[in-house]
Amino acid sequence: MMQADGKMVDGSLLGDANGVEPAPGRLKDSGKWQRPRFSRKALMKCCLVKWIITSKQAQDKGDSSDSDLELSTVRHQPEGLDQLQAQTKFTRKELQSLYRGFKNECPSGLVDEETFKSIYSQFFPQGDASTYAHFLFNAFDLDRNGSIRFEDFVIGLSVLLRGSVTEKLNWAFNLYDINKDGYITKEEMLAIMKSIYDMMGRYTYPCVRDEAPSEHVDKFFQKMDRNRDGVVTIEEFIETCQKDENIMNSMQLFENVI
Repeated sequence: MMQADGKMVDGSLLGDANGVEPAPGRLKDSGKWQRPRFSRKALMKCCLVKWIITSKQAQDKGDSSDSDLELSTVRHQPEGLDQLQAQTKFTRKELQSLYRGFKNECPSGLVDEETFKSIYSQFFPQGDASTYAHFLFNAFDLDRNGSIRFEDFVIGLSVLLRGSVTEKLNWAFNLYDINKDGYITKEEMLAIMKSIYDMMGRYTYPCVRDEAPSEHVDKFFQKMDRNRDGVVTIEEFIETCQKDENIMNSMQLFENVI
């Protein structure tokens, strides 16, 4: 699949259910999956990080003063820097950079769904990113109040970019569980898959067929729904993913669409 910057990325959300060879460098000598290390360069592949850092750089040109996490002008006061550093895997300097960009783009201290849609429409102008941005926003909006605090924003990013395998899989389950009832249905999985194809699919190589998302979901869901009750639990999801190297390798796709 072709990314917005012209790079090739995996065309499926969870890898190829037919067993495509895993990406090189992702397996240990023992054959077990190894979580990729995210460098600063890899971090900058993340759309949300690009959005924040670009805003910060623009702000820095006109403001050379240092900024911490204490602002009296915002509607929402974020938690202290030390507390966020303890809750995430970002350094103090990274958190400062992320916050400066965040508050420059969102002076109120909160980000709404329309902002998410705007971000993804900028990075994926060749497709329709609105539905995917909606689903992604809901995954970050843990208290379901229609806005995301800086704390929730960076905690989510920390999991996605530097979290353990289990942490990432829990986050992915939350994304697929659209109605947040603790289960993933085939319809929910298909909705997420189609939203990614709508955003990126028309510019894939080789060209993606219209029925491709449904075919992928049928294969993945059959693997995950172990007791054949029509839904996938968090336990089934994590167990299946951890036992399937192709699925685990494809988790790197979050680098390209988050």
